[in-house]
Amino acid sequence: MAGPGVSVDSLADAWEAALSGGDSGAFMALCAPDLHYEDPLTRSPLHGVPAFAAHAERLWRAFPDVSVARAGERLTDGRFVALPVRAVGRNTGALDGLPASHREIELHAVFWCELDLGRTRLWRVRAVYDAYGAAVALGLIPRPGSLRNRAVLALQGYGIRF
Repeated sequence: MAGPGVSVDSLADAWEAALSGGDSGAFMALCAPDLHYEDPLTRSPLHGVPAFAAHAERLWRAFPDVSVARAGERLTDGRFVALPVRAVGRNTGALDGLPASHREIELHAVFWCELDLGRTRLWRVRAVYDAYGAAVALGLIPRPGSLRNRAVLALQGYGIRF
């Protein structure tokens, strides 16, 4: 149990549904008001539900069809929770000035969470995933070992021969 009447599974299911749903208001019931959130796309930790909601909206504009679902066993000790997920979506909108690639991405991530003192809401959340692999999948950087990758390395002065 995460708290009186709130199980970790129901909280995790609601978190995944909120991430998939495109409704930033859904986070108000799931997250502590003083939420602390970070992931590879945040320059610094985000503080508060409104800051996280703005971040989610930014990602939904880039991936409007994103679907987030459970990808493994959820682990908890009652205070901390690890939520493995699989996110799938097509990049059809700009993200941080980068144009849409129109490529589909499948991303495996783990949300490492700490629950609030009442064990009813998410208080601290850190998403961990392979940002380099995501950038390759979206075509933002060349695949390792490809001709484009070797060309970039050669231009950077690494002496790679074609």
